[in-house]
Amino acid sequence: MNILFFKYVIEIERTRSITKAAENLYMAQPNLSKAIKELEDTFGFPIFERNSKGVIPTRKGMEFLVYARNILEQVERIRRLSDNEAGERRRFSVSFPRCSYIAAGFNAFARELDFEKGININIQETNSMQAITNIVENKYNLGIIRYQTVYENYFLDYLTDKNMNYDLIWEFEYLALMSKDHCLANESNLNLNKLLEYVEIVHGDTIVPYLNAADMRQYAPDSAYKKIYLYERWNQFELLTTIPSTYMWVSPIPGELLSRYNLIQRKCLYANNRYKDILVYPRGYSFSALDKKFIDKLYEAKNEVSFQEYY
Repeated sequence: MNILFFKYVIEIERTRSITKAAENLYMAQPNLSKAIKELEDTFGFPIFERNSKGVIPTRKGMEFLVYARNILEQVERIRRLSDNEAGERRRFSVSFPRCSYIAAGFNAFARELDFEKGININIQETNSMQAITNIVENKYNLGIIRYQTVYENYFLDYLTDKNMNYDLIWEFEYLALMSKDHCLANESNLNLNKLLEYVEIVHGDTIVPYLNAADMRQYAPDSAYKKIYLYERWNQFELLTTIPSTYMWVSPIPGELLSRYNLIQRKCLYANNRYKDILVYPRGYSFSALDKKFIDKLYEAKNEVSFQEYY
């Protein structure tokens, strides 16, 4: 049996959607549906069922998912044996949101590494749920997740359920990021209603554990009708620069990037505009020397942007 099938069912459980899981797995939705049907036929019971909350595991499906995760964990441990044959390597891995101050912290960390010695570094910019999944599946040791504070209980309950610890990095308000040539760049007391007339750039994969899209809308800010969805970070700066009618909501960004791309950050008050970035890791995990070095650089990068003045 192809062990990829186990990854498929885990991704469907995480997203509660075959369509969304197929997108995340970079495969066609009919092919994913066919693979799950083949898996169910092989074992003789349904793994998933549909209800008002989307695609969820059956009772036997939940048991199957426990075994699937264990199998993938054992396969990963076997894979690591080959690395040990090549000599002892220092390892570091982290998943984090598409966020410029965190990326700046990683860059500062990487610049001070000794690449003359064996080292294996893995990073992934992704959404909060995937960052948690990466740790649960033993793919990454550390994660940084971001959530709107109104959803904090959902995330903390989910982390507890997954046997994970967490430490607060920063609580902040989103700012409106736009070109200095934007019509509202110098607007006094920037108004949300005015901003909504323009094109919003969105990282379109926000997921909250235990909630579907309808449940999440009650706390979401009013949203623009014109949107560009992105799933990476760097192209957003080019779009903001070359299309001055665009904007996006971001955590504070390092001044060097603002200068490079001719951008400005503006305060714009709206309800529930409070977010947290937290460091997550397995319960009982001991930080390595590389982990500690990264965390130090992360907080330095956070301090650099947290003390700037925004208007």
